Amino acid sequence: MSRPQCPRCSRPTSHCLCPLIPALDSRTRVLILQHPSEVKHALNTARLAALGLINAELVVGEVFTDLAVLLEQPGHQACLLFPGELAQPLSEYAAAREGAPLLLVVPDGTWRKASKLLHLNPALAALPRVTLPQGASSRYRLRKAPMAGALSTIEAIVQALEIIEAPAGFADLLRPFEVLIEGQIAAMGEETFRRNHGSAS
Repeated sequence: MSRPQCPRCSRPTSHCLCPLIPALDSRTRVLILQHPSEVKHALNTARLAALGLINAELVVGEVFTDLAVLLEQPGHQACLLFPGELAQPLSEYAAAREGAPLLLVVPDGTWRKASKLLHLNPALAALPRVTLPQGASSRYRLRKAPMAGALSTIEAIVQALEIIEAPAGFADLLRPFEVLIEGQIAAMGEETFRRNHGSAS
């Protein structure tokens, strides 16, 4: 028999994260396009990000037939947070817009699944691409990063917003994420965590 879940954060009611989820506002509009394979993942960081940001929307799918509508945000310049040869540093892209609000589009999934979203949605792949500074360190200790500097979706969004909207801070968005990580580590046991994921520092 499955445990009752919180309908908002999708966690078991005994481990509900809602009291930790903030309600942060931003000039930047955040659109998260989530691959369906991520929906039931125990560490659904995209959902936490969407719940904690007032000006954010989470859409699940592979082919987004209404993408043109989703991207139509009056006064906002849409850009895609995804690496690539033509990707600009986000700080430079935002500075060139001279403070105009951005629509930050963030694909959520493994690198393979996120790349598939771009392949299946040409209008998405055609957006200007932006990247975060290299050298970031992820706190997502339960999933092996595909490459150095890879971040979870919620970490990438926080870093992006702090670049675009400096000096505003968005670290509170990470509080439920960190509690979730610690809870998962506690559930598996310290010894198992160290054996499978390295040091528990």
